[in-house]
Amino acid sequence: MKMVVAYIREEASEPICSELLELGFPCVTVCAAQGSGRQEGPSLRGASGSNGAPTFLHSNVKIECAVADGDTPTIVDTILRHARTGSIGDGKVFVLPVEQAYRIRTGEAGEDTLQAHPRVLAAL
Repeated sequence: MKMVVAYIREEASEPICSELLELGFPCVTVCAAQGSGRQEGPSLRGASGSNGAPTFLHSNVKIECAVADGDTPTIVDTILRHARTGSIGDGKVFVLPVEQAYRIRTGEAGEDTLQAHPRVLAAL
């Protein structure tokens, strides 16, 4: 199992999530994130936060998706296609190993907890 974590521009999140749903991957977590990378955002340089301190954080979206090893390339490709603009600040994708997963309600463990949507299973 793998955990795919992506930090992307906000406008890319909807097309990514829509395509993942169409592909049969409905289990995605999306949340607002702020951070800094190698780029220096000119619109934020010298800006002040609510406490008056300088801030260099950029607003992004964090997408997380736990998937079976074989589904990882599909998820990563979908993210890359929709998030890439060719400009600085497009974001990053990380693929992390997941040692174990548990479904709290039933006690299931392992890849059984991932339950790909039937469209994915039918395609296999």
